[in-house]
Amino acid sequence: MTEQTLPPILPWDAHNQKLVSNVHPPDWKNPTPAPRYNLVVIGGGTAGLVSAVGAAGLGAKVALIEKHFMGGDCLNVGCVPSKAIIRAARAVAAVRAAAEFGVNVPPGMTTDFGKVMERMRRLRADISPHDAARRFTELGVDVFLGAGKFTGPDTIEVGGQTLRFTKAVIATGARAAALPIPGLKDVPYLTNETLFSLTELPRRLGIIGAGPVGCEMAQSFARFGSEVFLVEAEHGILPREDRDASEVVRTAMERDGVKLLCCGKDLKLAKDQNDVRLQVGSHGKGYDVLVDQLLVAVGRAPNVEELGLETVGVEFDKKGVKVNDRLQTANPRIYACGDICSPYQFTHAADFMARIVIQNALFKGRAKASSLIIPWATYTSPEIAHVGLYEKDATAQGIEVDTFTQEMSKVDRAILDGETEGFVRVHVRKGTDKIVGATVVAAHAGDLIGELTLAMKGKLGLKMIGAAIHPYPTQAEAIRRVGDLYNRTRLTSFVKGLMQRWFAWQR
Repeated sequence: MTEQTLPPILPWDAHNQKLVSNVHPPDWKNPTPAPRYNLVVIGGGTAGLVSAVGAAGLGAKVALIEKHFMGGDCLNVGCVPSKAIIRAARAVAAVRAAAEFGVNVPPGMTTDFGKVMERMRRLRADISPHDAARRFTELGVDVFLGAGKFTGPDTIEVGGQTLRFTKAVIATGARAAALPIPGLKDVPYLTNETLFSLTELPRRLGIIGAGPVGCEMAQSFARFGSEVFLVEAEHGILPREDRDASEVVRTAMERDGVKLLCCGKDLKLAKDQNDVRLQVGSHGKGYDVLVDQLLVAVGRAPNVEELGLETVGVEFDKKGVKVNDRLQTANPRIYACGDICSPYQFTHAADFMARIVIQNALFKGRAKASSLIIPWATYTSPEIAHVGLYEKDATAQGIEVDTFTQEMSKVDRAILDGETEGFVRVHVRKGTDKIVGATVVAAHAGDLIGELTLAMKGKLGLKMIGAAIHPYPTQAEAIRRVGDLYNRTRLTSFVKGLMQRWFAWQR
């Protein structure tokens, strides 16, 4: 195999050695290419893995090319390590709140950040066999480790070998990108690709960007004991979400100690001995703080370089590869899926886009990416989850909606759990019960949104949700109660008058 430079996986302990042995074995030898492949996939993240194994499972001859680590961002530097850290931070918060539940915690409770990160590395390594190069070989995929590049209308070169294809898939994803912030190039900083190599807790942590990653890590590190400064150019946090939803989370984060510097202006960075100096204006006040570590949690760039896309007529720009609704590029033999071409940069979105590619590339299918109903969640405490349209989106599209909101503070299980912050909100087409969008702000919003996503996919309205029996007591009862709110609107004054006359006649 042609020698290449891999991103460092640090620290080089037993857990990370196990991880690398699965996702990029040092002794890996690329197979001898088949005369021709039904499908060649470039990129071994979620989109590429699902494309490859799905096609191979159907009997296609498939090759998968991965330049760095199998599993992509999700396993190595994204969903998996971040959620392990978030879970540990929630344990810290639970211990601190234990007295509210009558549990006496001895004074002097401390957090061992080194063990938090060691647990994360151990669990990541334990999960990695699922994405291992050897596993995919056993499933019938020819796995090539190295940089793939289109060299002709039906050829891709990797490690000095040429692979011929009938159809190809670009699934190379995206990476963290540095923003043009004054001074950024002169200071050391972390991204999601390096954050999980930390072994010591930063005493002071600066974070640029109050999107999902920035908020999740800001709250987690504050709970571990870091002094966290979260800088956001817009007002508040999570600017994509409804303002009242993001405000619930903002309040919780500030209660955990996060210092939010929103509406940030004139951000400047500079090196100050071993620290980073962060200067920014927020709400008319100037801030000048020193931090031990800086996390840049905003900005993504598609991995389109050195793929030879120009040679095969695949169009791309700074947002990624251009595809039609069937995920086909300008070259009809080549498709793309996942972060390389999608505005929805989520693992689950990449998964289902890959399923569309399999249908369309191998079976001349007509499946459309626009038909996907994609929910998402931000795993702060409380969580925010959303699916479909926001009210502002519906208004922009000329869709009139009725909105029903159930506060979690009136749901018995939420009260008993001490998790009363948040709400369930559902938008339906005006005068109907057809769901067009929903937002959940709750301790387990990421789990709750699934019921509303299924309802939208199955074309089940709020009337049906209100009629579905939920176990008592559960927090999911909030969703059923939204159905009740809709059903009450059906009892118009006219219908109520008829009922009153009916009961009067029976007396």
